[in-house]
Amino acid sequence: MVEEMNNEMAEMKSLSVGEVVTGKVTKVEDKQAFVDVGFKVDGIIPISELSSLHVEKVSDVLSVDDQLELKVIKLEDDELILSKRAVLAEKAWDDLQKAYESGDILEVEVAEVVKGGLVVDLGVRGFIPASLVERHYVEDFSDYKGRTLRLKVSEIDRENNKLILSQRAVLDEELERLKKDALNSIKEGDVVEGKVQRLTSFGAFIDVGGVDGLVHISQLAHHRVEDPSDVVAEGDTVKVKVLSVDVDSERISLSIKDTLPGPWETFSGKVTVGDVLEGVVRRLVHFGAFIELAPGVEGLVHISQIANRHIGTPSEVLTEGESVQVKVLDVNIDEKRISLSIRALLEEDEQEDEDYKQYEAQHNDEPSGFSLGDMIGNKLDKYKK
Repeated sequence: MVEEMNNEMAEMKSLSVGEVVTGKVTKVEDKQAFVDVGFKVDGIIPISELSSLHVEKVSDVLSVDDQLELKVIKLEDDELILSKRAVLAEKAWDDLQKAYESGDILEVEVAEVVKGGLVVDLGVRGFIPASLVERHYVEDFSDYKGRTLRLKVSEIDRENNKLILSQRAVLDEELERLKKDALNSIKEGDVVEGKVQRLTSFGAFIDVGGVDGLVHISQLAHHRVEDPSDVVAEGDTVKVKVLSVDVDSERISLSIKDTLPGPWETFSGKVTVGDVLEGVVRRLVHFGAFIELAPGVEGLVHISQIANRHIGTPSEVLTEGESVQVKVLDVNIDEKRISLSIRALLEEDEQEDEDYKQYEAQHNDEPSGFSLGDMIGNKLDKYKK
């Protein structure tokens, strides 16, 4: 009898708080499980020591005869308290520290959706703040439970049991790789398709193979553009020509204008010498006025062709923005030049006036060619008799 008691004492002394032991589950209750670890009494695993996450019932996690590694967290003569969570955490922190230092990607299933983000179980409780889940804003995370995410350790503090994870870091790195690949594959002069991502006052950003390039407002169309939204809208698919690529600064300059038929090409064949056209005065310079005849097509009225009198500056007669009629004097589509005249039309009007005046003068000098007798004829003869 004494020998048996000494053996039991020896067994009890063989365990110590903090020691890791192996045991078999002998009984499962709602809030605790009993485990045989070779001690004089079965050890108890409280439900709170099963996992870093919330557990509703022990039977959700354990079954009788399960073999477990457990840590002794409390030891008394007739009581042995064990923890599965502590053993998992011990191993997890070591692995997580290595993953943090190496930048390894962890694939983990979302265990809970909580206020402000998501929770995962990595042997320790890991938290993914809402801002680190996706690259875009997510309003409702309810359908994320059960999803497998690819995560990086963003912050780790073992002493304070703090683990912050990020999927956005993984997505950002992938995007950077795509951008580098795109920047290295796109060459100056290439014509590619892209999607309009966003508009600004100075142009449009176009996604071409995962990297954004800028179409400056001056490269949106052949005609003058006041607002990029007049030409393109977010979400549009457009053809663009690559003007330049700077891999180091990750900048791409693009042009939509260079993929479109030029206004002069479109205008070709629509005008000949002698035609009278209507246009808008776009620019006044000291030697004349540039008249827009069609979007992107301007002709020059030399100062000598603006009026039928001598003028010092074009602004004496014309104002930018006004509509005028002009006569085509010369056309050179290849050199993109059209010579125009306002004076020619004024002189034609003057000539018409002069011709009419001469006609009137001649008409007034000549007899009308009719008399009362011509009109009445011999109808008065009967009255003479």
